[in-house]
Amino acid sequence: MESTRQAKISRLLQKYLSEIFRQQTAKTHGTLVSVSAVRVSPDLSIARAYLSIFPPEKSQEILKSITDSAKTIRYELAQKVRFQLRKCPELSFYIDDSLDYIENIDRLLSTDSAENKAE
Repeated sequence: MESTRQAKISRLLQKYLSEIFRQQTAKTHGTLVSVSAVRVSPDLSIARAYLSIFPPEKSQEILKSITDSAKTIRYELAQKVRFQLRKCPELSFYIDDSLDYIENIDRLLSTDSAENKAE
C-alpha cells in the first residue's frame, strides 16, 4: 500500500521528469518520451519511472540512452525539486508496455468475437 507521502512524491517526480524529457526530445524531431508512472520506494530512496516511447521501434535504443544519462537526469531533477525534497531518489527507467498489452488484448477479443459471429 502506497502512503500519501509516496503518492505525492511520485506525482511531483512524474511532473518534473516529463518536463525534462519534453525539453530533451524537442531537439530530436519525431521522438516522444512520456512518463506514464513513477513508483517510489517506502524509504523514498529509489524511484522507478515507467516511460512510453514513440516510435516503439526505437524504444530500446532510447531507453539505453536515457539509462546511460541517468546521473545527468537525476541532477536536473534535483535542481527542480530542491525546495520540496532533501534528497533526490536514485532513478531507474523501464519501458511501460501496458498500452501494447491492452492493444493486444483488444485485438484478441475482436478476432475472437469475429470468429463467434461466423459460427
